[in-house]
Amino acid sequence: MKKHKVYLQDLLNEYPESEDYQKFYTYVMELIRRDELVPMKNAKSNGRRPALPLSFWKYEDKPDYTDIYEELKYKYHPLINTSYYRNHPECYETDKEKLQILSDYLKDHSKLLDTEETMNERSFEIFRREKFFQREGGLEFCRKIGISREQLAFYETSEPLSYYSRSKQTPQNILIVENKDTFFDIRRCMNAGHDRILGKQFGTVIYGAGKGIWKTFADYVNGAESYFLGDNELFYFGDLDYEGILIYEHLLEQKEYQWDRQGNGSAGMIQLFRKAYEAMLDKALQIGFSALPDMKEKQNSNIGTVFLDVFDEERRRQIHEILSAGKYIPQEILNEHDW
Repeated sequence: MKKHKVYLQDLLNEYPESEDYQKFYTYVMELIRRDELVPMKNAKSNGRRPALPLSFWKYEDKPDYTDIYEELKYKYHPLINTSYYRNHPECYETDKEKLQILSDYLKDHSKLLDTEETMNERSFEIFRREKFFQREGGLEFCRKIGISREQLAFYETSEPLSYYSRSKQTPQNILIVENKDTFFDIRRCMNAGHDRILGKQFGTVIYGAGKGIWKTFADYVNGAESYFLGDNELFYFGDLDYEGILIYEHLLEQKEYQWDRQGNGSAGMIQLFRKAYEAMLDKALQIGFSALPDMKEKQNSNIGTVFLDVFDEERRRQIHEILSAGKYIPQEILNEHDW
């Protein structure tokens, strides 16, 4: 049974007839008689007649969750694991309606799970709220009750992959760029009939949208045209800062860029477009590293070595100098004059 400290003055402030001390005294003694208040040991008295102690322990009855435990045993579909609510019955009332909705769906509409749907489609189908999984805590709710996204047969969607192809021949070189301006600039250059960027021939340029490439790259395999699946060479080019480096390193760790559809076509490691970074460094040297913009705060600096290993010792020194000074080179340092 829980208890907390209560002071006589608090009781006096709450009592509606506090000016009548005798009535107040009777009220407090009744609470003591019912064991709702217990005078604290060694508590001083208020010095009045009849006297009252200045502090008490107030005990609170432990809630009775018997009915909840019974509901959790028999009310919901067998796939729903109710152990979380048995351990945290105080949370049950908040989630009770959602539990019932999901249980009814599993009981009456489980055949719909034979066909995979998008996250938002399934969210609306079950809860009549399309963003329940995505924004309203639905994934955490399902985790608590042991229901996986595989059991609910939904998949996440990403923004469609933005790309421009000057050629549909395979094999070809494909360039992924981090930022929108660089994508538009290179697309414009290629659209004007130029297929070489810094001396290297490219047939396609992809807009990675920063970290968005981690999700949209799945669309590269699943939604892009068939010539994307040939034995093409992939290159990456982004901002020269910790975040840009981590985007590339994380992209290398993903498995989506290695595939084999019906035994045909297999893309190898995504290479760094080193020449573009060297051009960025040369331009930064011209204007002076101190004139470069400051890096965004709180960037994760825990980069690996795979990015830096591409460069020679002098280039690595330059990159370290820039990053250590809290500076960065935006991709936009290069433009149509440089390609």
